[in-house]
Amino acid sequence: MNAELDRQLAHLVFRLTLGVNILVHDAGRIFGPGAEAFASTTAAEFSKTALPAGLVHAFLIVVPFAELVLGVLTTIGLFTRWALALGGLMITALVFGTAMRSDWNTVGVQMIYAITYYFLLVHRSSNRFSLDHLLGGSTHSHPPKSLTP
Repeated sequence: MNAELDRQLAHLVFRLTLGVNILVHDAGRIFGPGAEAFASTTAAEFSKTALPAGLVHAFLIVVPFAELVLGVLTTIGLFTRWALALGGLMITALVFGTAMRSDWNTVGVQMIYAITYYFLLVHRSSNRFSLDHLLGGSTHSHPPKSLTP
């Protein structure tokens, strides 16, 4: 029983740490200089890649808002499966773009995030201390209605 509680507490701490990291990072982008400033500054780093400038800029406008929502959901443990899966896919897109720039140090940091998302998703059965669990179990199998086709 104590080992299971330890796993559940460890999952809580790790999930909270990731969620707060993503949440605060992106809140600073949105409520600080703003998403447009972030997108314009960061898009310039992609000017020497084969990626279309308009697509890069559009993606970078969306990133702070998407990560803010995912950070909130991850922090409070709501729709955890989908927040972690979508967060992992967001990291995949970021790794792709960063690799196109050959910025391997940043790719290394992003891979740590990918591993974090993987670990939390694989061990989601330990997600006891969450809104998912409070609302009826930690194994919500359906995405929020806004994510369903």
